[in-house]
Amino acid sequence: MSVYYQTGHGKLYHGDCADIMPMLGRFDLTMTDPPYGIGEAAGKNKSRGKIAVAKDYGNLAWDNRTPGKKVFDVMRDISEYQIIFGGNYFVECLSNSSCWIVWDKLNGNSDFADCELAWTNFKSAVRKYDYRWAGMLQESMGRNREKRYHPTQKPVGLFVQILNRYAQKGWRVLDPFAGSGTTGLACERIGKLEYVLIEREEAYCEIIAKRLEDETAQLKLF
Repeated sequence: MSVYYQTGHGKLYHGDCADIMPMLGRFDLTMTDPPYGIGEAAGKNKSRGKIAVAKDYGNLAWDNRTPGKKVFDVMRDISEYQIIFGGNYFVECLSNSSCWIVWDKLNGNSDFADCELAWTNFKSAVRKYDYRWAGMLQESMGRNREKRYHPTQKPVGLFVQILNRYAQKGWRVLDPFAGSGTTGLACERIGKLEYVLIEREEAYCEIIAKRLEDETAQLKLF
């Protein structure tokens, strides 16, 4: 197991999280967005938009099925807390929870999902976050507008808000399905968290490394 890329706050590993996670020790929080098993990576996203035109991210196979229950068991064994986006797709692998996170994308009149749900094991009430993520329209526009690299990419600003509410200074954060690196970028932006990312697709590892490089370079300017 070797590090693909690292910064002063975090590390990125390339490989299967089922193999890598057991070797990483304990974490305070797992925050991740696993494959939902709905075919987004196989081109579904590019053909779905009746009102909003979807970007073509290519044709890959990583979203053809959900992770097995053993993967969720390991995530829960090695971390004290978990925030798992798409938790409604994995209910058979999780437990009852009082604290779901509702992300309202403020999509307006489109045929894409109005909201996404994240399961957590925090002992608090349901929380809702409004963060626009509707095609060309984003919460952060102009120079701060995010380029999209991944069909299920989450906005960095949203993850910053969530981590600022739930994570404490010095926490160690894991994202075993790193995608385009949103969790790592959010941790870098907050600056008080250590993180580990795992990504199976090397093409996305290259994207994550470049995004982290750009993010850390920008942060050094301030």
